[in-house]
Amino acid sequence: MITAEDVDVLLVEDNSSDEELTLRALRTLKLANRVLVARDGAEALDYLFGRGVHSGRDTGHRPKVVLLDLKLPKLGGIEVLEKIRADDRTRTMPVVVLTSSREEPDIRKCYDLGVNSYLVKPVEFEAFVKAVSDAGLYWLLLNQLPF
Repeated sequence: MITAEDVDVLLVEDNSSDEELTLRALRTLKLANRVLVARDGAEALDYLFGRGVHSGRDTGHRPKVVLLDLKLPKLGGIEVLEKIRADDRTRTMPVVVLTSSREEPDIRKCYDLGVNSYLVKPVEFEAFVKAVSDAGLYWLLLNQLPF
C-alpha cells in the first residue's frame, strides 16, 4: 500500500473502466505501483492541498504528474486545473489532461490555463494503452522536474 507521500501519479478519473485501462497501461511499463486515484475534482484538490481526508499530509511531497480527466463529478477538470495553476505550491506541477473531449473550447481553455499536454483518449484498447504508456514514460522517467 502506498502512502500519501509516495505518490508519483495522481490519476483523476471517475470512470472505472478508464481508470482500469490507465492503470493497466502504466503497469506495462511498471509505472503503476505509486498511483493514487481521485474519483472527482474535489478529492484531487483535497489530496494536493492536504485537506479533508488528506488533512495533515506533507504537501511538499507532490506527484510527478497529474493525469486529469475533464468530465468529473463535484468539480470539473478545468476548475481543478485553474486551482492547481493559481497556487504557488502546485503551479509548476505537470498536468496532463486525459479526456474523451475533442471540443476546441476545452482544448483552448486547458492550454490557456497552462496544461502541459492534452491527450484525447483513443477508443481502441491498444491505442489507449499506448497513449497512456507513452505519456507515463515521458512524464515519469524522462521529464526533469524543477523540485
